[in-house]
Amino acid sequence: MDQAATISLYQPMLHNIACRILKCREDAEDIVQETFAKWLAIDHEKIDNTKAYLIRAVTNNCLKHIETIRKKKEECLEAIHSSELAHWFREININSIDIDTNVKAAIRVLQTKLQPLERAVFLLKDVFDFDYDTLQKTLDKNKDHCRQLLCRARKKLADETSRIQFDLPSGSALIESFKKACDMDNVTVLVNELKKDISSPSK
Repeated sequence: MDQAATISLYQPMLHNIACRILKCREDAEDIVQETFAKWLAIDHEKIDNTKAYLIRAVTNNCLKHIETIRKKKEECLEAIHSSELAHWFREININSIDIDTNVKAAIRVLQTKLQPLERAVFLLKDVFDFDYDTLQKTLDKNKDHCRQLLCRARKKLADETSRIQFDLPSGSALIESFKKACDMDNVTVLVNELKKDISSPSK
């Protein structure tokens, strides 16, 4: 079988494999093209089973692609500074973003770098514009303490050496309460979730 016939025969199968792994048609097409390009450049006499070789190659290329994206995402999250994160939260359009990637990623930054009380002060002050009097009443912490917590939170978020831990719990309750605060102007739900986070013995 010549090269053109081999590509024509196996391309649909390899594309389906790549789509299942990557969940993205465009990326799958690129990976399959890359796989065939590498296959065309090698000595085919050294390949005992072309089909098995191509399946293994496209699978490995997909896994490498996923790892590259993960590393880029980690580097991006680690570089986020407090002012940028606050601005990002403010500009969120809940109806148009992918919650599983965007909000979850931003919340993960807060979960990793901040303690529960720091997280509460940062979100309520920098994102939802709570003044210090309101923070004092809401969190039962004096205003000076809240200022210190906010300063500490901003410093931690600006620290690029603090690595994001991607094996943390998903924080779905915090994500849902944040969405409600943005989408339905219901900050009370978020406040209650943050208080629960603060008082949790596991924190």
